[in-house]
Amino acid sequence: MTILGIKLSHDGGIALIADGTLVFSYEMEKLHNFPRYSAFCITMDEVGDILNGYGYALTAIDRIVIDGWSSWDPDELRDLEDGQLQKYNFKWKGTAVELTPKDIAGYGHIVGKDQDILLPCNYEHAGSGFSYSSYLHVSGHVTGAYCTSLFAGRREDSFILVWDGGMPPQLFYYDYQNNRVKNLGAMFLILGYAYITFARHFKPFCMMNLDLSIAGKAMAYMALGKIRSEILREYRAIYSRLKEMAEQIEPDVYIVTIFTDQFNKEAKKFGNSSGFADADMLTTFQEFIRELLIEELTKRVAQFPGFTRNLCIAGGCGLNIKWNSSIRDSKVFEEVWVPPFPNDAGSAIGAACCEMLVHEGIKELKWNVYSGPSIRSNENGLLSGSSYASTYSPVSCTIDDLAGILYKYNEPVVFLNGPAELGPRALGNRSILATATEPDMKGKLNAMKNRENYRPVAPICMEEFAPDIFAPGTPDPYMLFEHFVKEAWKERVPAICHLDGSARLQTVNAWRNPIVYNLLRAYFRLSGIPLLCNTSANLNGSGFFPDINSAMRWNKANLIWSNNTLYVNKSFAHLEPIVQGAKMYQIQ
Repeated sequence: MTILGIKLSHDGGIALIADGTLVFSYEMEKLHNFPRYSAFCITMDEVGDILNGYGYALTAIDRIVIDGWSSWDPDELRDLEDGQLQKYNFKWKGTAVELTPKDIAGYGHIVGKDQDILLPCNYEHAGSGFSYSSYLHVSGHVTGAYCTSLFAGRREDSFILVWDGGMPPQLFYYDYQNNRVKNLGAMFLILGYAYITFARHFKPFCMMNLDLSIAGKAMAYMALGKIRSEILREYRAIYSRLKEMAEQIEPDVYIVTIFTDQFNKEAKKFGNSSGFADADMLTTFQEFIRELLIEELTKRVAQFPGFTRNLCIAGGCGLNIKWNSSIRDSKVFEEVWVPPFPNDAGSAIGAACCEMLVHEGIKELKWNVYSGPSIRSNENGLLSGSSYASTYSPVSCTIDDLAGILYKYNEPVVFLNGPAELGPRALGNRSILATATEPDMKGKLNAMKNRENYRPVAPICMEEFAPDIFAPGTPDPYMLFEHFVKEAWKERVPAICHLDGSARLQTVNAWRNPIVYNLLRAYFRLSGIPLLCNTSANLNGSGFFPDINSAMRWNKANLIWSNNTLYVNKSFAHLEPIVQGAKMYQIQ
């Protein structure tokens, strides 16, 4: 059976599952240099063309499933909801079809105790014959996280924590034997969007436009502040007062929105009157939420002593590496899994997984993180005679050659390799790679990408060396947990050390990504350093580069590598001897 999952609202995308295997997943932002968080913005004919490239026909797909959403739009969050579904028009077998929020399932802001989140809503558009099903948005997060986990392969139950922007943290439990999800309720009444809206009450974020990108910036900026016990006590007092009032009312999403907004306002008022630095207010907020998560999870899980102590984490808040690590380190659970697409980037996959569970009874999805769009060779500018091609000269360059170039020149390289990775983080196939041995490399990369100077640069490291350099240094192929650089290595690889000594590590082994692993191995043989800097290769505000031409048009990197060819900017002084010179540094 073939299942096509579609996400229409922001972070729109499509995913195809065939007989329990993920064939591909395309997020809109990774096509045609679309802006980040783009809603679904391609035609059904284009969807058909993508399917044809994998040997499938759109009209022969067995089931189409559309991720749920809603028109919820509170005033204080309006700018964050710009990508919400208004309507989507297309033609199906020559007949016009229009979809709006009333034509799909809802969001699942707060799921009722007895609500069946695996119950599909089935639709058929009159006149066109276009039929499809739809599940709550929260359902896709639950199934996308569980079906991609090792727990599914081992036929084990699992708790699933979902904390997405438009909901409080909700806890579920998947019963493998009965193929049933139990709803264990909301843990506390703070929206996932609070990470953004809280930050907007303090500098420097109060001077920025309200949008989803603030979350990542705030996570990095909080390394500048300190956790203050006085602030933490006040946050707890504010929370307790609001919780006492909220307990008198049956909560819904509007109550949670009011609760979140009031917490933000009272915290801001305290900050104004107390004189604490804004950075400390922000850092302590992150610590407050971390402690609250652990406390509430501990209490909630204790109510179910017979349940298997596995946990899947999903929703946009699943990208917070400090919270993920704290949950894992708490030992409330025996194992913790976070997919590389916990946010809405995984919603098309999640929607298709709902249908897979319900109609096929397949519970384990076979998948590969490198299942995104391939490099578009027909639009790379070199074949079409683009003016950007005249700026760069192509030269043959093996992985060993490239390792020598990195070692000799300390020059960042845009690295475009095979299909794109799923999720929001560059995992080697759409990356800018650079040496980590120079202290100013982080600043150079941030300047290239027009990013704030406090933003960190991630390390990409050979898996077997990670425990020597990082604590804990456990395998982390998707950059989803926090690690700290050991003292002995801080001066050796200063570019990947964040302001608090942490690092958002990605580990690579020979089977997950053999090309990137071979590059790291070749560079290690030359330098004795088994890692490189890794940041995403993309236009500012857009998804990953879909082709070489996009990197050329960006024109911020002197070197672009793809498929054993190095494109060298002609303004780069070392153009002529670059590859031959690098060969001198290869270890035979």
